[in-house]
Amino acid sequence: MKFHAVRAMSRRLAAPLSDADATVQSMPDASPAKWHLAHTSWFFEAMVLEPFAPSYTPFDAGYAFLFNSYYEALGARHSRQRRGMITRPALEAICDYRDHVDRAIDRLCRDEPSERIDALIELGCHHEQQHQELLLTDILHLFAQNPLHPAYKDYAPDEGDGESAPLGFVRFAAGIGEIGAGDEGFAFDCERPRHRVIVSPYRLADRLATNAEWMEFISDGGYLQPLLWMSEGWAKCCGEQWTGPLYWEERDGEHWTMTLSGWRRVDPAAPVVHVSYFEADAFARWSRRRLPIEAEWELASQSRPVSGNLLESGRLAPAPAGRGGLRQMFGDVWEWTSSAFSPYPRFRPAQGAAGEYNGKFMCGQFVLRGGSCATPESHI
Repeated sequence: MKFHAVRAMSRRLAAPLSDADATVQSMPDASPAKWHLAHTSWFFEAMVLEPFAPSYTPFDAGYAFLFNSYYEALGARHSRQRRGMITRPALEAICDYRDHVDRAIDRLCRDEPSERIDALIELGCHHEQQHQELLLTDILHLFAQNPLHPAYKDYAPDEGDGESAPLGFVRFAAGIGEIGAGDEGFAFDCERPRHRVIVSPYRLADRLATNAEWMEFISDGGYLQPLLWMSEGWAKCCGEQWTGPLYWEERDGEHWTMTLSGWRRVDPAAPVVHVSYFEADAFARWSRRRLPIEAEWELASQSRPVSGNLLESGRLAPAPAGRGGLRQMFGDVWEWTSSAFSPYPRFRPAQGAAGEYNGKFMCGQFVLRGGSCATPESHI
């Protein structure tokens, strides 16, 4: 059952963490690992158990306030930027909470089977897989604030010989295509309905941009040239004094970065990671190219197998590209597009509280596609 596999994966990802590791919040946009573990359980409790299991007894009535994220329809919640103040319940108690919810879901599926319940459980599984990636990226940010730069997991990804495959481009013809999810199988509400799009001829790079190429961008003054940047991006670049990707630091003429395996030299051949939309857009302009629109990315990806360097590889770091054709569409790093996160034609949010999942955020954001080395394969 996918439910049990997903729930077990969250426990495995949290296993290397102490109670202190799992409690601290390093910035308002990150959440403690303990909160991720509890929130994903609250999601099943609030969306599945309370509406469909009348005899269900909550593990703790106060958890609804602590672990609701942004669901206005489901009541008041603890302030997001203060999640790191939740020193209690302890991590052990959160694990007990997870077991309580798991047992209740099992009973519900056995005693009251229904397609509606199955659909909500599947949504909850994909929601938890999103939080598995967040748990890892938030731990990375937390450990990067520690002067000792501790490793989440002691391992050393093979850095290869530092040589990247030559950059090429794949041509795609103009035409009318279809993007978006069909009627069968799981999809988030924002991925539907499937609809037609018109695209002009375009070319797509056959691999991701590398750290070596980003070093050239830095050396050529990419972070110092306002004509390369969107106005808002330039303001952020200056205001926050950006000089390179997040976590990069120069030491004795070499670039180093924080990773889930600790502090390491930047691999020139590996894909660049931890850059904002504004940085990606500026890099594209510097390269005399542009970011693709979402429809171009999706049409190009439709002929590719949905596989790559994803969470199950265990690498937990982007890998250099191999050779031969369009590659790295899935896994390694999320890929920026220039498309705003806006509704597809005839979009309708899901019914009930689940309708707050995506539609309310369709403002001021850009679309990424393809997943990362921390994205579960069955999710992407």
